[in-house]
Amino acid sequence: MTILIAVACGVLVFLMFVFFIEYTRRSRTVLRQRMRFYADGMYLRDSMPEAQQDKQTGEKIMDFVKRMAKYLVKIKQAETLDLKMQQAGLPILGSEFLVMAAIGGVLAGFAVFLLTMKLSSALIVVFAALVGEWFYVLYRIDKRRKDFVNQLSDCLTTVANALRAGFSFLQAMELISKEMEPPISEEFAQTIREMKLGTRMEDALETMDMRVGCPDFSLVIAAVLIQHQVGGNLAQILDTISNTINERIRMRREVMALTAQGRASGWVLALLPIALAAILSVMNPSYLAPLWEDQIGRLAIGAALVLELIGFIVIKRIVDIEV
Repeated sequence: MTILIAVACGVLVFLMFVFFIEYTRRSRTVLRQRMRFYADGMYLRDSMPEAQQDKQTGEKIMDFVKRMAKYLVKIKQAETLDLKMQQAGLPILGSEFLVMAAIGGVLAGFAVFLLTMKLSSALIVVFAALVGEWFYVLYRIDKRRKDFVNQLSDCLTTVANALRAGFSFLQAMELISKEMEPPISEEFAQTIREMKLGTRMEDALETMDMRVGCPDFSLVIAAVLIQHQVGGNLAQILDTISNTINERIRMRREVMALTAQGRASGWVLALLPIALAAILSVMNPSYLAPLWEDQIGRLAIGAALVLELIGFIVIKRIVDIEV
């Protein structure tokens, strides 16, 4: 139980880093939007001290993280994590993620070491906290990708209607970045910024496709690039792709409904032993003592966790039907 609490605390420390950084970024964005609509000098003078205070607080935390991240910038794995951070929608670099994850893991391990005075338990907690933080990033990537796909059909319809109304493709992209909700508006806004800085439209769209990592959107990018080279009615092409994506989403939801029982069974089978062990440790701590104190008991726990993980992965692969 102590180990589970420590792991949760380590992940919580990492989430506090992420949420504070995102809050600081959103506060600055809201302030910029208000300043665009209001030009009253008194309002701006009253708002600046609060904004400056938030900026100073955020910069103090980020300066510490950036100083530590400088030592990890040259690591190849940190460079590959930059794309993962963009896909997850986290406003940090891969090296900064490593620093924040390490701080959360070390704090969790240090807490366990103070409580148990066992270095092995502390190392296990550090590893478990790091795994939990990485799973959080994967969860954000998956959620952001699903949200993007759900918005894609409306986006294509809006772009097609804008093209019929006489807009250029770049103007239609700016319309999406201003009128639609994140994450699709953020992706289009970033692509527009890259093109304004001198990046070719083909390269910017391919970079956007790599960030999103969605097969449906790859089809859209391919159609836009082909139309840009050989010509054609882009609005009609986007309407056809939009209808195809709608049908795929409908079919995907039907498959999710049909496989709901299998997915629920996988989670129940995976969490039931852990929940039972937690209940027994509270009701009768001495009953599970041999598993923690004896070497054979610890090996049995490790083997059980490995088998649980294998079973969960097998069930997930069975019910995970690609559409």
